[in-house]
Amino acid sequence: MNVTLKRWSTGLAALLLALSLSACGAKNEDSSASQQPAAQTEQNTDNSASQTKTDELKTTYPLTIQDATGESFTFKEAPKHIISVSPAETEALFAIGLDSEIVGVSDYDDYPEAAKSKAKMGGITKPNEEAIIAAQPDIVFTGISMSEEAVKKLRDLGIQIFKTDPKTVDDVIKNIETYGLITDHQAEAKAVVDKMKQEENEVTEAVKSLTPEQKKKVYIEFSPGWTVGKGEFMDELITLAGGVNVAADTEGWSEISEEKIIKDNPDVILYANSVIDEKTKKSLGDIIKGRSGWDQITAVKNDAVIGLDDNLLSRPGPRVTQGLKEVAKAIYPDLFK
Repeated sequence: MNVTLKRWSTGLAALLLALSLSACGAKNEDSSASQQPAAQTEQNTDNSASQTKTDELKTTYPLTIQDATGESFTFKEAPKHIISVSPAETEALFAIGLDSEIVGVSDYDDYPEAAKSKAKMGGITKPNEEAIIAAQPDIVFTGISMSEEAVKKLRDLGIQIFKTDPKTVDDVIKNIETYGLITDHQAEAKAVVDKMKQEENEVTEAVKSLTPEQKKKVYIEFSPGWTVGKGEFMDELITLAGGVNVAADTEGWSEISEEKIIKDNPDVILYANSVIDEKTKKSLGDIIKGRSGWDQITAVKNDAVIGLDDNLLSRPGPRVTQGLKEVAKAIYPDLFK
């Protein structure tokens, strides 16, 4: 089926492309990377006491910190020239007030509005090496869409590239705190993180009284024929929202078995509302509802096939908790009127 992705969540699209390639023989990223802490700092503990209040959150340099690949970076001062080749990282950097320091973004970065006017640095899986080198950044940030192999290639060219690999909402929060630490924007990062924690708490408080019998079964599809299992932040969003992911018996992103979904009989089906079939002009929701046998699924019979804003869910950045709220509203509309 020929599919056009309108307003597509580019980070997820690239990730699914990488997974498609892996099915043809390429291996997934080294699992050890996902086991690395979001960030490890080696600041002197003597300074920690003076950084307890928001107005006293100042970074002490030199700062040594590790990224998700275990690579160590030492910052003698706050970076003045920053490139981000990941939409999620770009959103986070803008959210903590680094507009002036950002000198380049990926071709697909479209939020916030100010990101659109920044110099373009190519794709999110294979950025433009020449453009990055010419921009002379102090640091380049990348996220889940770029493989460690691609990161290594850029490092071999002398590019300082800091990779994240968030698997949970807490990982996303820690990454934002790390950006604040690196750039001496800790107070701004704290404000963003506090808002995210409040949004997460609103959801978890609303669904905490649900019994196991009351919890709805949820199926999510963000690209035709692909769903997400355990070990990814989008699976956690379903769990935090009080749902039960019917694909939780799988790991990561995987191609679906239509027969299995029919058997699992989800109460709610969530899909990316920007996916349109080029030939038929049908939305992914219509494609899902039109599949043979799927009219017997509870979600389809009850008209609980719900499109969501791709970018709120597929980008592990500061808006991911807004995405969590949208997931929760879709699953339990009566709890979130």
